[in-house]
Amino acid sequence: MATAALTTLALARSGATLHITLNRPEQRNAMSLVMVAELRAVLAEAERDGQTRALVLRGAGSHFCAGGDIKDMAAARGRPAVDGIDPIAQVSRAFGALCVAFAATPLAVVAVLEGTVMGGGFGLACVADVAIASDTVSFRLPETSLGLVPAQIAPFLVERLGYSEAKRLAVCGATLGASEALAIRLVHEVHGADTLDTALARVLDDILRCAPGAIAATKALLAQARFAPSATLVAEAAAVFSRAVQGPEGVEGTTAFIQKRPAAWAPL
Repeated sequence: MATAALTTLALARSGATLHITLNRPEQRNAMSLVMVAELRAVLAEAERDGQTRALVLRGAGSHFCAGGDIKDMAAARGRPAVDGIDPIAQVSRAFGALCVAFAATPLAVVAVLEGTVMGGGFGLACVADVAIASDTVSFRLPETSLGLVPAQIAPFLVERLGYSEAKRLAVCGATLGASEALAIRLVHEVHGADTLDTALARVLDDILRCAPGAIAATKALLAQARFAPSATLVAEAAAVFSRAVQGPEGVEGTTAFIQKRPAAWAPL
Protein backbone atom coordinates (compact mmCIF):
# COMPACT_ATOMS: atom_id res chain seq x y z
CA MET A 1 0.00 0.00 0.00
CA ALA A 2 1.47 3.36 -1.02
CA THR A 3 2.11 5.72 1.87
CA ALA A 4 0.05 8.42 0.16
CA ALA A 5 -2.99 6.14 0.24
CA LEU A 6 -2.97 5.77 4.03
CA THR A 7 -5.72 7.64 5.85
CA THR A 8 -5.41 6.35 9.43
CA LEU A 9 -1.67 5.76 9.80
CA ALA A 10 1.49 7.85 9.54
CA LEU A 11 4.73 6.12 8.56
CA ALA A 12 8.32 7.19 9.10
CA ARG A 13 11.45 5.22 8.31
CA SER A 14 14.72 5.41 10.21
CA GLY A 15 17.18 2.99 8.67
CA ALA A 16 15.90 -0.55 9.21
CA THR A 17 13.14 0.63 11.56
CA LEU A 18 9.64 1.48 10.36
CA HIS A 19 7.68 3.70 12.75
CA ILE A 20 3.90 3.15 12.41
CA THR A 21 1.75 5.76 14.12
CA LEU A 22 -1.97 5.22 14.66
CA ASN A 23 -3.10 8.59 13.39
CA ARG A 24 -6.64 9.41 14.49
CA PRO A 25 -5.85 11.58 17.52
CA GLU A 26 -9.30 13.23 17.61
CA GLN A 27 -10.78 9.77 18.24
CA ARG A 28 -7.96 8.74 20.61
CA ASN A 29 -6.77 6.56 17.73
CA ALA A 30 -9.86 4.35 17.86
CA MET A 31 -9.27 1.39 15.58
CA SER A 32 -11.59 1.45 12.59
CA LEU A 33 -11.84 -1.33 10.04
CA VAL A 34 -9.95 0.96 7.66
CA MET A 35 -7.12 1.20 10.20
CA VAL A 36 -7.12 -2.58 10.63
CA ALA A 37 -6.81 -3.04 6.85
CA GLU A 38 -4.06 -0.43 6.61
CA LEU A 39 -2.09 -2.01 9.47
CA ARG A 40 -2.33 -5.41 7.81
CA ALA A 41 -1.19 -3.96 4.47
CA VAL A 42 1.74 -2.04 6.00
CA LEU A 43 2.85 -5.12 7.94
CA ALA A 44 2.72 -7.30 4.82
CA GLU A 45 4.75 -4.77 2.82
CA ALA A 46 7.33 -4.45 5.62
CA GLU A 47 7.74 -8.22 5.67
CA ARG A 48 8.36 -8.21 1.89
CA ASP A 49 10.56 -5.17 1.44
CA GLY A 50 13.87 -6.73 2.48
CA GLN A 51 14.98 -3.68 4.46
CA THR A 52 12.69 -3.49 7.51
CA ARG A 53 13.95 -5.26 10.63
CA ALA A 54 11.93 -3.58 13.38
CA LEU A 55 8.47 -2.06 13.66
CA VAL A 56 7.50 0.58 16.22
CA LEU A 57 3.81 0.98 16.99
CA ARG A 58 2.71 4.25 18.59
CA GLY A 59 -0.34 6.49 18.83
CA ALA A 60 -0.58 10.10 17.68
CA GLY A 61 -1.33 12.64 20.37
CA SER A 62 -1.43 11.47 23.96
CA HIS A 63 -3.13 8.07 23.53
CA PHE A 64 -2.16 4.75 21.99
CA CYS A 65 -5.58 3.34 21.06
CA ALA A 66 -9.05 3.65 22.61
CA GLY A 67 -10.31 0.34 21.19
CA GLY A 68 -12.57 -0.37 18.27
CA ASP A 69 -14.42 2.39 16.45
CA ILE A 70 -18.02 2.44 17.69
CA LYS A 71 -19.23 3.54 14.25
CA ASP A 72 -18.08 0.26 12.72
CA MET A 73 -19.89 -1.75 15.38
CA ALA A 74 -23.06 0.32 14.99
CA ALA A 75 -23.00 -0.16 11.22
CA ALA A 76 -22.49 -3.90 11.63
CA ARG A 77 -25.40 -4.13 14.08
CA GLY A 78 -27.69 -2.64 11.48
CA ARG A 79 -26.74 -5.07 8.71
CA PRO A 80 -28.46 -8.42 8.22
CA ALA A 81 -26.46 -11.62 8.07
CA VAL A 82 -25.49 -12.60 4.53
CA ASP A 83 -24.98 -16.28 3.71
CA GLY A 84 -25.01 -17.02 7.41
CA ILE A 85 -22.18 -14.60 8.17
CA ASP A 86 -22.82 -12.52 11.30
CA PRO A 87 -21.62 -8.96 10.49
CA ILE A 88 -20.71 -8.18 14.11
CA ALA A 89 -18.67 -11.37 14.39
CA GLN A 90 -16.99 -10.45 11.11
CA VAL A 91 -15.89 -7.09 12.55
CA SER A 92 -14.63 -8.78 15.70
CA ARG A 93 -12.73 -11.35 13.67
CA ALA A 94 -10.89 -8.60 11.79
CA PHE A 95 -9.41 -7.26 15.05
CA GLY A 96 -8.33 -10.73 16.13
CA ALA A 97 -6.72 -11.48 12.78
CA LEU A 98 -4.76 -8.23 13.02
CA CYS A 99 -3.27 -9.24 16.38
CA VAL A 100 -2.48 -12.72 15.04
CA ALA A 101 -0.63 -11.19 12.09
CA PHE A 102 1.54 -8.99 14.32
CA ALA A 103 2.13 -11.87 16.75
CA ALA A 104 3.34 -14.09 13.89
CA THR A 105 5.58 -11.59 12.10
CA PRO A 106 9.27 -12.47 11.87
CA LEU A 107 10.08 -8.79 12.34
CA ALA A 108 10.78 -7.34 15.79
CA VAL A 109 7.80 -5.37 17.12
CA VAL A 110 8.07 -2.64 19.75
CA ALA A 111 4.98 -0.92 21.16
CA VAL A 112 5.27 2.53 22.74
CA LEU A 113 2.22 2.90 24.96
CA GLU A 114 0.83 6.19 26.21
CA GLY A 115 -2.54 7.27 27.55
CA THR A 116 -5.49 4.98 26.87
CA VAL A 117 -4.88 1.41 25.72
CA MET A 118 -8.04 -0.61 25.02
CA GLY A 119 -9.50 -3.18 22.63
CA GLY A 120 -7.41 -3.92 19.58
CA GLY A 121 -4.72 -1.61 20.95
CA PHE A 122 -4.59 -3.76 24.08
CA GLY A 123 -4.17 -6.79 21.84
CA LEU A 124 -1.28 -5.18 19.94
CA ALA A 125 0.38 -4.30 23.24
CA CYS A 126 0.15 -7.95 24.28
CA VAL A 127 1.69 -9.34 21.09
CA ALA A 128 4.54 -6.81 20.87
CA ASP A 129 7.97 -8.30 21.50
CA VAL A 130 8.86 -5.30 23.65
CA ALA A 131 6.30 -3.01 25.30
CA ILE A 132 7.53 0.34 26.61
CA ALA A 133 5.03 2.46 28.51
CA SER A 134 4.79 6.05 29.56
CA ASP A 135 3.90 6.66 33.19
CA THR A 136 0.65 8.14 31.83
CA VAL A 137 -0.56 4.82 30.41
CA SER A 138 -3.98 3.44 31.38
CA PHE A 139 -4.88 -0.08 30.28
CA ARG A 140 -8.63 -0.63 30.31
CA LEU A 141 -10.54 -3.91 30.08
CA PRO A 142 -14.13 -2.75 30.72
CA GLU A 143 -16.01 -5.25 28.55
CA THR A 144 -17.50 -7.40 31.31
CA SER A 145 -18.72 -4.30 33.16
CA LEU A 146 -20.64 -3.37 30.00
CA GLY A 147 -22.18 -6.81 29.56
CA LEU A 148 -19.71 -7.64 26.80
CA VAL A 149 -16.81 -10.07 26.36
CA PRO A 150 -13.17 -9.15 25.63
CA ALA A 151 -13.32 -11.89 23.04
CA GLN A 152 -10.41 -11.07 20.75
CA ILE A 153 -8.17 -9.77 23.55
CA ALA A 154 -8.61 -12.79 25.81
CA PRO A 155 -6.23 -15.23 24.06
CA PHE A 156 -3.45 -12.65 23.91
CA LEU A 157 -3.94 -11.75 27.57
CA VAL A 158 -3.52 -15.40 28.51
CA GLU A 159 -0.39 -15.68 26.37
CA ARG A 160 1.13 -12.55 27.88
CA LEU A 161 0.11 -12.88 31.51
CA GLY A 162 -0.96 -16.47 32.10
CA TYR A 163 -4.41 -17.84 32.85
CA SER A 164 -4.79 -16.68 36.45
CA GLU A 165 -3.82 -13.04 35.92
CA ALA A 166 -5.80 -12.76 32.68
CA LYS A 167 -8.88 -14.17 34.39
CA ARG A 168 -8.56 -11.72 37.29
CA LEU A 169 -8.34 -8.72 35.00
CA ALA A 170 -11.30 -9.82 32.86
CA VAL A 171 -13.55 -10.73 35.79
CA CYS A 172 -12.85 -7.40 37.49
CA GLY A 173 -13.21 -5.27 34.34
CA ALA A 174 -9.85 -3.90 35.32
CA THR A 175 -8.14 -0.58 34.77
CA LEU A 176 -4.37 -0.70 35.22
CA GLY A 177 -1.90 2.12 35.57
CA ALA A 178 1.74 1.98 34.62
CA SER A 179 3.07 0.57 37.89
CA GLU A 180 0.63 -2.36 38.00
CA ALA A 181 1.13 -3.09 34.30
CA LEU A 182 4.86 -3.29 34.95
CA ALA A 183 4.42 -5.44 38.05
CA ILE A 184 2.45 -8.10 36.15
CA ARG A 185 4.76 -7.78 33.10
CA LEU A 186 2.08 -6.52 30.76
CA VAL A 187 4.76 -3.96 29.87
CA HIS A 188 8.51 -4.39 30.12
CA GLU A 189 9.58 -0.84 30.96
CA VAL A 190 7.95 2.37 32.24
CA HIS A 191 9.41 5.82 31.63
CA GLY A 192 8.48 9.44 32.03
CA ALA A 193 7.57 11.44 28.95
CA ASP A 194 11.01 13.05 28.86
CA THR A 195 12.89 9.73 28.73
CA LEU A 196 10.51 7.59 26.64
CA ASP A 197 12.20 8.28 23.30
CA THR A 198 15.64 7.63 24.79
CA ALA A 199 14.43 4.26 26.07
CA LEU A 200 12.99 3.44 22.65
CA ALA A 201 16.28 4.31 20.95
CA ARG A 202 18.16 2.00 23.34
CA VAL A 203 15.76 -0.90 22.72
CA LEU A 204 16.00 -0.45 18.96
CA ASP A 205 19.79 -0.34 19.13
CA ASP A 206 19.75 -3.64 21.06
CA ILE A 207 17.40 -5.23 18.49
CA LEU A 208 19.43 -4.07 15.51
CA ARG A 209 22.60 -5.57 16.99
CA CYS A 210 20.91 -8.97 16.67
CA ALA A 211 20.79 -10.78 13.33
CA PRO A 212 17.39 -10.45 11.62
CA GLY A 213 17.22 -14.08 10.54
CA ALA A 214 18.18 -15.24 14.03
CA ILE A 215 15.44 -13.08 15.53
CA ALA A 216 12.86 -14.52 13.13
CA ALA A 217 13.91 -18.12 13.85
CA THR A 218 13.98 -17.48 17.60
CA LYS A 219 10.51 -15.95 17.58
CA ALA A 220 9.16 -18.93 15.66
CA LEU A 221 10.77 -21.42 18.06
CA LEU A 222 9.51 -19.57 21.12
CA ALA A 223 5.99 -19.54 19.65
CA GLN A 224 6.14 -23.34 19.37
CA ALA A 225 7.49 -23.63 22.90
CA ARG A 226 4.38 -21.99 24.34
CA PHE A 227 2.27 -25.01 23.42
CA ALA A 228 4.66 -27.97 23.10
CA PRO A 229 6.39 -29.95 25.86
CA SER A 230 10.10 -29.17 25.83
CA ALA A 231 11.03 -32.79 25.11
CA THR A 232 9.15 -32.70 21.82
CA LEU A 233 11.18 -29.71 20.61
CA VAL A 234 14.67 -31.13 21.13
CA ALA A 235 15.07 -32.33 17.54
CA GLU A 236 13.47 -29.19 16.06
CA ALA A 237 15.62 -26.92 18.22
CA ALA A 238 18.75 -28.83 17.19
CA ALA A 239 17.86 -28.44 13.52
CA VAL A 240 17.17 -24.70 13.96
CA PHE A 241 20.50 -24.27 15.73
CA SER A 242 22.40 -26.22 13.08
CA ARG A 243 20.92 -24.10 10.28
CA ALA A 244 21.89 -20.95 12.16
CA VAL A 245 25.47 -22.09 12.83
CA GLN A 246 26.02 -23.04 9.20
CA GLY A 247 24.12 -20.13 7.68
CA PRO A 248 25.61 -16.78 6.62
CA GLU A 249 24.49 -14.98 9.78
CA GLY A 250 26.05 -17.61 12.03
CA VAL A 251 29.33 -17.50 10.11
CA GLU A 252 29.41 -13.70 10.13
CA GLY A 253 28.37 -13.40 13.78
CA THR A 254 30.93 -15.85 15.14
CA THR A 255 33.68 -14.47 12.90
CA ALA A 256 32.91 -10.92 14.06
CA PHE A 257 33.06 -12.09 17.68
CA ILE A 258 36.46 -13.71 17.17
CA GLN A 259 37.74 -10.64 15.33
CA LYS A 260 36.29 -8.35 18.03
CA ARG A 261 34.32 -6.23 15.58
CA PRO A 262 30.61 -5.48 15.08
CA ALA A 263 28.70 -7.92 12.91
CA ALA A 264 27.71 -6.71 9.46
CA TRP A 265 24.08 -6.14 10.46
CA ALA A 266 24.87 -4.13 13.63
CA PRO A 267 24.54 -0.33 13.79
CA LEU A 268 27.83 1.52 13.46
